[in-house]
Amino acid sequence: MQDLSSRPVTVSVVSHGQWPLVQPLLKQLQQWCAGTVSQVLLTVNKPEAAIDTGALSLPIKLIHNVQPRGFGANHNAAFKHCHTPWFLVLNPDIRMERDSIADLLHVAGPRTGLLAPRIQEPGKSALEPYRELPTPAELLRRRLPGHRPPTQPAWIAGMFMLLRAEAFAAVKGFDERFFMYCEDVDLCARLRLAGWSLQLEESVTARHDAQRASQASLQPLLWHLASLGRLWTSPAFSAYRRLLREERFPDAMR
Repeated sequence: MQDLSSRPVTVSVVSHGQWPLVQPLLKQLQQWCAGTVSQVLLTVNKPEAAIDTGALSLPIKLIHNVQPRGFGANHNAAFKHCHTPWFLVLNPDIRMERDSIADLLHVAGPRTGLLAPRIQEPGKSALEPYRELPTPAELLRRRLPGHRPPTQPAWIAGMFMLLRAEAFAAVKGFDERFFMYCEDVDLCARLRLAGWSLQLEESVTARHDAQRASQASLQPLLWHLASLGRLWTSPAFSAYRRLLREERFPDAMR
């Protein structure tokens, strides 16, 4: 069982002019997770005047970008300020009703590189399904009637990633060539290929007030398509796809 007395988690949150979303998250971290979180690294990716953390007692370090950075680059830069054994990448629109971080740490295995809770999205009765590796064929299948999600997750979304700092450093963090989208898939692939496990914990939940920009405007959609192309042509993706086949169909691979 993980010793929580030393506050073993550094939290990284990035705001893209999203202080109204970030503020309630920080209040929840202070309310529920003060005994677990050592500090919050809040990256201000573009100028916003409304940020005021003075009323919060939770240690918060503001990182102001001169120019906007992508998802992976922001969290990699924040990781340089991490001196704890765990590093939590958290979206501004995640909400918790208890210390879900401590709950995850209690179930971490010795080779767990990445932990995450099950995610509940507003207006949906079921928890978010497990994610299959996003191949071109899988993207088509998921839109067909009767499609069933996998029984085990191939990757964990970047909205809530509790990363073992040792593992994150060993794979050199996020690949910053992904400006936005698919860097979480790539990271999961490289963690697994390096011998670390992904752990999606059934007993722990968090809420995601989803902000799906790629479905609302053209530029994020173009970033998403470009990231899929980069992912599908990467050596890590091909190697991870083979690993998943070997794990799921061991007899067929002999």
